[in-house]
Amino acid sequence: MFWMVENASSFKKTMIIGIVVGVISGIGAFLFFSGLKLGTHFVFENLMNYHYPIEGQSLESISEWAPPATIWLILPIICMGALLSGLLVYNFAPEAEGHGTDAAIKAFHGEGRIRWRVPIIKALASILTISTGGSAGREGPTAQISAGFGSIAADALKLSPRERRIALATGIGAGIGTIFKAPLGGAILAAEILYTRDFESDVIMPSFLASIIGYSIFGFFEGYDPIFGTASIHWEIPQIPLFLVLGIICALVGLLYIRVFYGTKKVFADFFEKKHLPVVLKPVTGAFFIGVFVIVFSYICPETMITALASLGTGYGFMQLAIYNMLPLAVLVLLPFTKIFTTSFTIGSGGSGGVFAPGLAIGGAAGGAFGMILHIFLPQIVPLFTIPAFVIVGMISLFGGIANAPIAVMIMVVEMTSDFSLLVPAMGAVAVSTVLTGESTIFREQLRTKAQSPAHRGEYQIEILNEISAESAMRKAGELICLSPQDSWEKVMNLMDSTHHTGFPVIDNGKLVGIVTYRDVWPEDNKLSSIGEIMKYPVITIPPDSNLEKALIIMMEKDIHHLPVTDKDNPDKVLGFITSTDIMRSYTKAVNLTKKSK
Repeated sequence: MFWMVENASSFKKTMIIGIVVGVISGIGAFLFFSGLKLGTHFVFENLMNYHYPIEGQSLESISEWAPPATIWLILPIICMGALLSGLLVYNFAPEAEGHGTDAAIKAFHGEGRIRWRVPIIKALASILTISTGGSAGREGPTAQISAGFGSIAADALKLSPRERRIALATGIGAGIGTIFKAPLGGAILAAEILYTRDFESDVIMPSFLASIIGYSIFGFFEGYDPIFGTASIHWEIPQIPLFLVLGIICALVGLLYIRVFYGTKKVFADFFEKKHLPVVLKPVTGAFFIGVFVIVFSYICPETMITALASLGTGYGFMQLAIYNMLPLAVLVLLPFTKIFTTSFTIGSGGSGGVFAPGLAIGGAAGGAFGMILHIFLPQIVPLFTIPAFVIVGMISLFGGIANAPIAVMIMVVEMTSDFSLLVPAMGAVAVSTVLTGESTIFREQLRTKAQSPAHRGEYQIEILNEISAESAMRKAGELICLSPQDSWEKVMNLMDSTHHTGFPVIDNGKLVGIVTYRDVWPEDNKLSSIGEIMKYPVITIPPDSNLEKALIIMMEKDIHHLPVTDKDNPDKVLGFITSTDIMRSYTKAVNLTKKSK
């Protein structure tokens, strides 16, 4: 009956977490997306006269895109956006720097708390960064925003530390799934993205609920069409080995992305610290280099101009062009490297935005380039109309590998393109990419497994106790100080003073008849009593082959600190004695041995 009540209570809290976080994620994602859309339109259309491509547009609409009339305006605009973003972040919420998903993961493994001001600062800073041309994604900010509001909800609902972390992780998945209109992938991502080789199963159910609610609210305002529209994408069975090769290519490009990104971040941090420069100038410096790069590339040739423009913002509009087979081979070949450069200089320098969207653009361009080259040399195996499949699978295999979230990313991108037939080639490519990238990750706050996470420290203490038997931890019968029922109160008190033990088994004619502890002898009115009159009986015991986990559970449930270890076939025969101190000593010894063996 108690189990049913406890489960009912847990179910209610899970439902509340899912509903509250889902509503918050849906509204938060819509407000953030609306701000980003308005900001980007104002900067690109009004200030730069740049009719930029947008993901989800029809073939006819996106064909009308045109480069800006005055490309040099990108330099002052992107620098101003970086300056304002830096002023907001470094003055009000330094933890909002960089890509928000990592900050949310760090909070999960830490105290499960995000300051109330962080979601607002992160949203404003990211809008300024991305809408002015910074190469960053909207998923990282959304993850940190939704996780932040999940933390706020946890404060309001007075949730336990475990429930708080569930709310926070649920916010990560619901926020990302909502803004990408990929609720299933987002829910899975919440459980998968926290570790490189593990899965947070407790997050799945509330994430499903939150993602559905968030997606419904967001879709009510923005529509339910997939992010990349409903373009018809084709692939053929003979191409499967080629998709596996694409997995290898994406793994190599993904590893380059990680190395350049964190290398750039370190260079900026070290340089500004060494020169004692104001940190607020870091993102401005990165933006300056990006602006110069875009201007120079735009004057080389039409292909490099397209590449430079595709390296700005999220890059999704140009991925839509790639899905429509509208990007030249030269652009597809160059774009993975230029996008790595602009993303590293945007976020690595301290700008605010996510690494998900740039990762998809890098992978999509690499996949499109590989598909186009295959078409040139093997046109019968890779017809022109199948190249978009290589673009989509490239997105999945690159970011799925470097995020250590192959299942979630695969599902999300398929949801974003509405073509579930791509799961077949994507499974092979992302499997190859994930194996080759190994423990390398774009999210440095990921831990390998739950065993390394402070969020699960208590559970793994219990697992260690589960491996230690009562027999190996107990004090043997020959070492025990035993009392008889006829012993006096004074004798027990003297023994406690001299030995510092607080409990003793009571033996009569070789049989266990009771146990006496400081709780039994402490009352003053027991002075004239014999041990037989004040001892506890029947005695709670444990067999020698039981583990210390069971012993600890018994002690906690019964509020006792002493357990006689008795023979299985003869419960009156004492083999040893275990105290809470013995359990602590055995645990500490086992932990130290484990550390030395690593």
